[in-house]
Amino acid sequence: MDWDDLRTFLAIARQGTLSAAARSLGVTQPTMGRRLAAMEARIGARLLQRTPSGYALTPTGEAVLGNAERAEAEVLAAERAITGRDVALEGVVRLTTVDTLAARIVAPALAALQKRHPGIVVELVPDTRSLSLSKREADIALRMTRFEGHEVATRRVGAVSMGLYATAEWIEPAEHGDVRLITVLDDQSHLPEAKWLREAFPGASIGFRSNSREVQLHATLAGAGVAALACYRADLEPSLVRLRNSKSELVRDIWLGVHVDMRHMPRVRAVSDTVVEALKENSSILNPKTQVSKAAQKS
Repeated sequence: MDWDDLRTFLAIARQGTLSAAARSLGVTQPTMGRRLAAMEARIGARLLQRTPSGYALTPTGEAVLGNAERAEAEVLAAERAITGRDVALEGVVRLTTVDTLAARIVAPALAALQKRHPGIVVELVPDTRSLSLSKREADIALRMTRFEGHEVATRRVGAVSMGLYATAEWIEPAEHGDVRLITVLDDQSHLPEAKWLREAFPGASIGFRSNSREVQLHATLAGAGVAALACYRADLEPSLVRLRNSKSELVRDIWLGVHVDMRHMPRVRAVSDTVVEALKENSSILNPKTQVSKAAQKS
């Protein structure tokens, strides 16, 4: 198996369908199908079997999966070692974060960076999934949860205050707990804001689900119910009212992660430093409690 065969096999094995595997590698579904057929012809064995629900590993595929993943890890480590020594302030840097931070905080900061260093091309990926830094799905990640693993250099770079919001029509029902909730999908139900919202209204029904915070905000604006939203974003909307009290009741930390092999690359360092500085400049907007605590320390 050559490197392309390896990537094809692993993509289909992980995604389960040709279309999903094609998207993960940035190719078309027909191309992925041709790659699979060519791979099986070259190696003279079937590693994947088509089923009514998608592709599944054959016994041979199961036997070689671990070897393929270890080979992939070694190739990616070699790529990181090579690109990590790239000293040019130019090239592509892929950054992933949640949509709320991407639009208002990260995008303007990176636009200013590109005026200083036009050779840097930033791919900003607002994604609720945790894209893998070790697999080079992203170079930098800005998340609302701690990173796991020893391969990622991570640090806390800010915090976001959250509140419970709705349109005026929901104020009275909210006081009696008779509301509909706008929350995340089941795969993110463990997040603090999802638990907090449910605890605030334990008897409420779910009216709307989305893992996109911007979608949640616009559903709230449309009168779909009560949502836990970032205050700095929701407070910009005059038709939204913060419920429970006038202060935010939940603060989420913001964490920045870079793979240890990539953190000293000049273009990666330039992007990460720019993002950190933007968060610092907007700290009083993202989390007003930060300013209160600083004032208390000074007094």
